Amino acid sequence: MPLEPHEGRAARLLPLRPPRPSLPALYPEESKLVWSWLPEVSGFCPPRKSCHDWIGPPDKHSNLRPVHFYVPENESPLEQKLRKLRQETQEWNQQFWANQNLTFCREKEEFIRSRLKAKGLELRTGSGQKATLDAEEMADFYKEFLSKNFQKHMCYNRDWYKRNFAITFFMGKVALERVWHKLRPRQRKTST
Repeated sequence: MPLEPHEGRAARLLPLRPPRPSLPALYPEESKLVWSWLPEVSGFCPPRKSCHDWIGPPDKHSNLRPVHFYVPENESPLEQKLRKLRQETQEWNQQFWANQNLTFCREKEEFIRSRLKAKGLELRTGSGQKATLDAEEMADFYKEFLSKNFQKHMCYNRDWYKRNFAITFFMGKVALERVWHKLRPRQRKTST
């Protein structure tokens, strides 16, 4: 259940920005559609005094759960860089899967419509129910869809691994920085 936004903090989960240059190149017609509904994703906001990351309800377009990242008051530059990298990765992942799901649903409907038309059937049966295809015919669609989008998925997987490696690397650096600050002798103020 989404939490209500509150005063004093942004009610948006993600900053509303234009799509990254690489995303519209992959699917130009979908990028405008996806960004038009992005504020719906942004309605989730955790309680004001929370000091942890919060995970929201699944998005209806991408099926991913948005994360609201906690920003500590004394966030170091390295921690800030890690948080921003995680946010950018979340936005990128959200954008990719929303577009992928939109494309999948549209192509699936077109495939069903064309197969039913080839058989001389209507989209609705006599009783008003939506006409469907059998599992073997749908398997043809799934195979064709995956083959057609193979390169896109390969690029996504490559970028996903790069991003996760970078996040893991920065998480290690942040952990070392925290340990270093705890072990480093504190300078005492001397009064003269």
